Amino acid sequence: MTLDPRASLDVDPLLDDPSTRIVVCCGSGGVGKTTTAAALGLRAAERGRKVVVLTIDPARRLAQSMGIDSLDNTPRRVKDIDNGSGGELHAMMLDMKRTFDEIVEAHADEERAKAILSNPFYQSLSAGFAGTQEYMAMEKLGQLRSRDEWDLIVVDTPPSRSALDFLDAPTRLGSFLDGKLIRLLMAPAKVGGRAGMKFLNVGMSMMTGTLGKLLGGQLLRDVQTFVAAMDTTFGGFRTRADATYKLLQAPGTAFLVVAAPERDALREAAYFVERLAAEKMPLAGLVLNRVHGSGAGRLSAERALAAAENLDECRIVDQTGGKEEGRATPEALPEASSEAPIEASPETSGSDSTAGSDSTAGSDPTAEPSIEQLTAGLLRLHAERMQVVAREQRTRDRFTALHPEVAVTEVAALPGDVHDLAGLRDIGERLAAGGTPAGA
Repeated sequence: MTLDPRASLDVDPLLDDPSTRIVVCCGSGGVGKTTTAAALGLRAAERGRKVVVLTIDPARRLAQSMGIDSLDNTPRRVKDIDNGSGGELHAMMLDMKRTFDEIVEAHADEERAKAILSNPFYQSLSAGFAGTQEYMAMEKLGQLRSRDEWDLIVVDTPPSRSALDFLDAPTRLGSFLDGKLIRLLMAPAKVGGRAGMKFLNVGMSMMTGTLGKLLGGQLLRDVQTFVAAMDTTFGGFRTRADATYKLLQAPGTAFLVVAAPERDALREAAYFVERLAAEKMPLAGLVLNRVHGSGAGRLSAERALAAAENLDECRIVDQTGGKEEGRATPEALPEASSEAPIEASPETSGSDSTAGSDSTAGSDPTAEPSIEQLTAGLLRLHAERMQVVAREQRTRDRFTALHPEVAVTEVAALPGDVHDLAGLRDIGERLAAGGTPAGA
């Protein structure tokens, strides 16, 4: 037996280390980030940490699995965990618009905040502007960390088109706020008084006329009103984004890249690993989720298929022999009466040996399958499983060849979804024990 060259990711020391304050689960969509984040949070809490899990998954699976009716922008304590070690578990789901509203309310006076919150352009921006969800996830992370109420924050990053969107969002929103259009729209408010009105009427007449035709005059006025009202808070957005970005680079943060053992997911994981290294953000390792294995790994797919074919051939030969034995010969005919039917022998009564028929035993849908048929079917299923295992191994090996420094833990594929704390606890145990390759 050869030793696995991959570094193993030991999850428990990471969760137990009091200097670990933030764990960020990231990766492409559909690889199990939400379940992984919840399982890590539960395991850390039951090992004595005071944990809050921040999810951005709108499917509400986290609330269901933790036994909470619903999650919102306020952390809610999870009951029925094993808190014998003194730990606590809280969970929340990001409300993007509510987080945006909280920022406005915190950084603008009451009158200006009211004007911003009622502005139609702001309502559209806060509800669906590209990158807003990712940016608000960073904002909420910064808020939770500043409160210092929890000693571990586990973040489930947004289900983005690309895993890189989470890191790009602050820069993208900052670019929007610093863009030429925004600065131009903001200029009249900054000049102020009659000079500002003169600038607006003369310097912007051409631009507003053109944009008014493209966007509509009311929309343009909404944008200008929004920009004027938000002027005092724009700097705060950029400042907090920079602070949160530095927080993600700090030693107390650990990134876990979650991926399935599939080509596209691991390619995205490789991109993220490289990006984290380029941004000098601390990578703890890779969680390889839904890995297939087999308890009969010594039986290869090729041998299983060959055995199944041999069983099929033997069954066909046996059936042919049975037909020959059950066929009446000329010597036997004189002893049989022409009126009496020929009784089938016990050896042939259970087979489809009707004269003139070449059908096999499987042609009758009501017939019980033979042991040989069942065995051949199981061998083919095993062969398919071993082909999946081999394909996953090749994909995994390509990743580790490119990034041998990345520690890996594996979680075996489960027959169903996780619906409760017991399921999350099971996932946590698999994460902790997953440094050993599946099927080993």
